[in-house]
Amino acid sequence: MTSLKIKTLLASLALAASGVASAQNQLLNVSYDVAREFYKDYNAAFAAHYKKTTGQDVKIDQSHAGSSAQARAVNDGLAADVVTMNTTTDVQFLADNGVVAKDWAKKFPHDASPTTSTMLFLVRNGNPKGIKDWDDLIKPGIQVIVVNPKTGGNGRYAYLAAWGAVREKGGTEQQAAEFVAKLYKNVPVLAKGGRDATATFLQRNQGDVLITFESEVVSINREFGAGKVDAIYPSVSIVAENPVAVVERTVAKKGTAQLAQAYLDYLYSDEAQEIAAKHAIRPRSEKVLKKYEATFKPLKQFTVAKYFGSLTEAQKVHFNDGGQFDKIYAK
Repeated sequence: MTSLKIKTLLASLALAASGVASAQNQLLNVSYDVAREFYKDYNAAFAAHYKKTTGQDVKIDQSHAGSSAQARAVNDGLAADVVTMNTTTDVQFLADNGVVAKDWAKKFPHDASPTTSTMLFLVRNGNPKGIKDWDDLIKPGIQVIVVNPKTGGNGRYAYLAAWGAVREKGGTEQQAAEFVAKLYKNVPVLAKGGRDATATFLQRNQGDVLITFESEVVSINREFGAGKVDAIYPSVSIVAENPVAVVERTVAKKGTAQLAQAYLDYLYSDEAQEIAAKHAIRPRSEKVLKKYEATFKPLKQFTVAKYFGSLTEAQKVHFNDGGQFDKIYAK
């Protein structure tokens, strides 16, 4: 072999090796709509932490849309290294298809949910329609903006929060079903994801009230300016867990398993929990939660398990094709 061919071969090998090394220091986090700004700040903090502790640079890319649409995209081949969703069913869907570990919920503390949120109402400044609680959402002439529960976890939690609110006040399953049916009659259009719902409410100026995650208040104030909306805390709402998982299929190919693990581990650090709190995402850390008690108003909350068994069970009963939501919305 000539020296030129040897040099060319060595150069090709070096380029390939650098490509592998680059891939090993690059992650794609596929996440839900409303977490966009949180992960932008978290990624910068993690990159600094990783550089300080390992001496290595890391690049993290983000992808955000409705959580269920994102889960389907990953299942269909989108090469996420990690998924950070807002409902366990979206991660479980990937586990059932062998994309993430079967025991993903045991890989990290708090059933692999480093943060939580809850559902509240956003109304236009000054609350012109006087909306205070769930019952106000079914009044004639009130238009409610909400995410389609078939495409986003934001929408599923809104639906379950409304259903559970009736049960919390002593209502029956039948009464809950009737209430939710009335609520969706007041929904002029179903949004695809959390950001789409916000855009519908504020940019397209549709609706009187937006049901969304608590964290969306901070995002709206940053994007549209403070004072555009008022946050209304209903008498009761739901605990919404934000689950995370390593995408085994991708990290096995790219060699990013260790980096992906470190990335999700750091979500439980005090620094990450503080960043979450600043974005009005409820931290698991009691210390950080106490520090930001002015952000997180006291709110009576119930778990999914209390009335629905689990999100997986709720998915089967309410959101799968032909389920309770289809029956309600078809009417």
